[in-house]
Amino acid sequence: MPLWLVICGLGLTQIIGWGTTYYLLGALSQDIAAATGWSGTLIFGAFSAALLLSGVISRHGGRLMDRIGGRRVMIAGSVFATAGLTLMGTFPHPVAYVAGWLLLGLAMRFATYDAAFASLTQIVGQGARRAISYLTLFGGLASTVFWPVSHYLALNIGWSHTLLVYAGLNLFVCLPIHWAVLHGARGERAAERVAGMQAMAPIMGRGRLVAITLFAAALALNGLVFSSISAHAVPLFQGLGFRGDEAVFMAALIGPSQVASRLGDIVMGRRITPMQLGLIAFGTLPVAVGLFAVMGFSWPAAIVFAVLYGASNGLVTIAKGAVPLSLFGTKGYGEVLGVISAPNLILNAAAPLLFALLLQAVTPQMSLLIAGAAALASTLFMLWLARLHPQHAQ
Repeated sequence: MPLWLVICGLGLTQIIGWGTTYYLLGALSQDIAAATGWSGTLIFGAFSAALLLSGVISRHGGRLMDRIGGRRVMIAGSVFATAGLTLMGTFPHPVAYVAGWLLLGLAMRFATYDAAFASLTQIVGQGARRAISYLTLFGGLASTVFWPVSHYLALNIGWSHTLLVYAGLNLFVCLPIHWAVLHGARGERAAERVAGMQAMAPIMGRGRLVAITLFAAALALNGLVFSSISAHAVPLFQGLGFRGDEAVFMAALIGPSQVASRLGDIVMGRRITPMQLGLIAFGTLPVAVGLFAVMGFSWPAAIVFAVLYGASNGLVTIAKGAVPLSLFGTKGYGEVLGVISAPNLILNAAAPLLFALLLQAVTPQMSLLIAGAAALASTLFMLWLARLHPQHAQ
């Protein structure tokens, strides 16, 4: 099957997969609360539990991906998404709601980026970086598409029926696409077939463990900052003195900046190594916070911050797939990606609550500076990794 068709098929499933799981509450949380009377703690706590479960099973999911192949795993992810959404939409009860989100936690691990990156690597091999870049363009549209769609559906058919519609999308769109386009994602046999395409010997032994640890730390700290600020973007900007409409406008700049940075990687990707991409991706976030502070948290500074902040996240998503592929090769790639992603997913589950507590303890300016310090630490871990393996940075 032509690679462009595989990417387009997976791209559609990523828009639906992210839009009906991770971005679900961005548009529906208020409708759920108004219709049920449930507390925000229950509504968002179940989501955090789903992210935590994704992190706990991340390594096992990656190992399963390597053993049986991306096709079977991503089909299972579509089944889990269908089951979770159906359960929540059919039985609007707190127990069913929490159970449904736990099923969506499995779906997010088995049917979104980590699984899709590993599937592309099983099909393409070492050359999967460019395919990954194209795929992230689709995923970046998930919130843009599904937030207004969710809002419209909730107004017209209610939140529970909206979830049933989304269950149908996962069952009748995503599952058949995964079955149709992922014939080449067949696990260990596929990995062995494309292993010969490795341009440079993969890192082995103790160096492999150190490299995995450093990149996992960089990714986890970066994700902690991004998840914290994203969850509180509008109130954070308002706390810095901006009006509500100004805060919404600046938050809205983040999505297009993500997509623009990914387009830039597609254009310039052949000239930049994965390690260089990682340094740019992680380094942009502390620069964004630093410029915001140096320019006095002004209106122009806020726009610069929002654009650089979105660009950083857009590139980090690509680096998450490309850097491990460059350092460790195709064999066992799914498990490596699972190990690297686990701390990030676990911290993502706690990030919104931690940042909310931080905003209560100190000023919004100080909260942002503390987040910037974590982003700087993330960049330093990436620099450490690059210094240990300079051959991969050239």
